[in-house]
Amino acid sequence: MNAVLEGVRLAVIGGDDREIFLVPELQKCGAKIIGLGLEKSPLGDSIEHAKSFTEVIAKADALILPMFGTDARGLIKAKYSSYPIILNNEVLESIPPGVPLFIGWARPALISAAQKMNIDLVEIANRDEIVILNSIPSAEGAVQMAMEATNITLHGSESFVLGFGRCGMTLVNLLKGMGARVTCVARKPADLARASEMGVHVASFADLEKEISRAEIVFNTVPALVLGKEVLNKMSQDTVIIDIASIPGGTDFEYAQMLGIRAQLAPGLPGIVAPRTAGKMLAKLYPSLILEHLVPAADAATAAAVRKGVPKNEI
Repeated sequence: MNAVLEGVRLAVIGGDDREIFLVPELQKCGAKIIGLGLEKSPLGDSIEHAKSFTEVIAKADALILPMFGTDARGLIKAKYSSYPIILNNEVLESIPPGVPLFIGWARPALISAAQKMNIDLVEIANRDEIVILNSIPSAEGAVQMAMEATNITLHGSESFVLGFGRCGMTLVNLLKGMGARVTCVARKPADLARASEMGVHVASFADLEKEISRAEIVFNTVPALVLGKEVLNKMSQDTVIIDIASIPGGTDFEYAQMLGIRAQLAPGLPGIVAPRTAGKMLAKLYPSLILEHLVPAADAATAAAVRKGVPKNEI
């Protein structure tokens, strides 16, 4: 791998097993890695370990946060950390101008704060090259969960896939290949047409209540409440729901539990079922993206002035 990141200092903060495979790939590109929340990881002494955001920010040219991002409190997922790592306004204010912050999913509060502080916040979870490739371990993981949760084979099962985006399409292909009787539920006429062309049954969300009683397994990919009380009431109690949409998912989990329907929320499957593959996928994306967002010192000085409220025409 070319040393395209030679001399670049990257802070890798928290994460899960994906980072264990991402970090060595970035090192092969020439990057120096400073870890925060990785002190208990298998990476050991192969990277420098910082003890605080203050320390890591002072040393880094760019910051890399996990795909999961943070929870509502700013807590960063950090499987290998000995202590909680919180991304708050105080930390954001300490990020020097010109230092980009890469993250998978950014919550609205973080996006708003970054805009106010002129921080270069780069979300990567919605980029096609990541979502399409991540859809493979996501689909395989969802199928694995379904197989563990049911007492039937997927072959011949009535399997519903809600949503026909990049992950939904991969799921439909995988289930069809396994011999399931697939029903694709989508909103856009073009998606319904494409699913029909692929040889599966199709239904619109308007018809979901009428169709759902056939379902034995439901895979949801839609990050909106599509499996609410009205739909759940029409489902068989034996139906299994695997919801792989981003948190909080698209299912009324509390009501499903009341009905005795087994429903599982499973975000972040790539990092659980195939961390090596997922980590190397990220490693292919990051080098060019990092170079794209690193700025020369002069531009960083301009960014610093703007951050302090100086109009650009006065810099």
